[in-house]
Amino acid sequence: MDMMRWSALVLLAAIGVLSPSAAFADPIVGQVDDFEDGTTQGWTVNFAGMAPPPADALPTVVSTGGPGGAADSFLMLTSLGGNGPGSRLSVGNLDPRWTGDYLAAGVRAITMDVNNFGSTELALRLAFEDPTAGPPSNVAFSTDALIVPTGSGWMTVTFLIGPGDLTAGLGDVDAALTGATLIRLYHSPDPNFPNPVSPIPAVVAQLGIDNIAVVPEPASLVLTVTGLIGLCSSIRRRRSS
Repeated sequence: MDMMRWSALVLLAAIGVLSPSAAFADPIVGQVDDFEDGTTQGWTVNFAGMAPPPADALPTVVSTGGPGGAADSFLMLTSLGGNGPGSRLSVGNLDPRWTGDYLAAGVRAITMDVNNFGSTELALRLAFEDPTAGPPSNVAFSTDALIVPTGSGWMTVTFLIGPGDLTAGLGDVDAALTGATLIRLYHSPDPNFPNPVSPIPAVVAQLGIDNIAVVPEPASLVLTVTGLIGLCSSIRRRRSS
C-alpha cells in the first residue's frame, strides 16, 4: 500500500476514534450511513404506538444504482399519498449514533446524497425532537427547505443545523439539539412546524437517500485534521527510522 493511501486510511480511522461515541450519547462525527450492509441502519417510518404503514411505504434498501454506480446500495423512501399511514414522506432514526447532544459534539451540518425518483418536487427538512415518548417537549426543524426537483438524479445536499438554522416548533431549539432522541427527514413546503392545523402534506413520492453523514463545525475539523496530520507524520518518521 502506498504511503499516501495508508496515511489517508489512518486519518479516517483516527477521526472515528477521536470523535464522540455512542457511549456518551452524542452523535458520532465522521459516521456515514451508506446502506452497504443491506439494512436500513435504523431509518424507519414505523415507530412504537403508530399504525404500521403498508409494505409498499416501508424504507427499502436497493442494492444497485446509488450515487456510486451499479454496485452502490441506497435507501428508497416511498410515500403513497391519500390518507393514513404511508401517505407522507417522512423517515426517522432513534439509533444512538444519531441522538444526543449535537452542540457538544460540534455538529453543525448533516449531508446526504438524494435522488428524486418521483414526479413531485420535494421540499426536504430535518427535525430534532426531545423526547420521543409522548408529546415532545422540544422540537427544532429546518427553517429553510432544500428543494429537490423531479428527475434530479443524484445530488448532494447539506442541511445546516446550527441554532440559527432551525426554528423551534415546540420549546427551545438549543434544548432540542442538546437532548435529541429522534432525528427526522421529511417533505414539507410549509415553513410552519407540522401540527394538526398544518400537517406534513400527503404526497406520492419516491426519494433515494445515501451517504448520510454528520459534519463538524469548521473550527473543530481544522483542529482535528491538524492534529491527525501531525500524528501521520510522526508515524511515517518512525516507519522510516
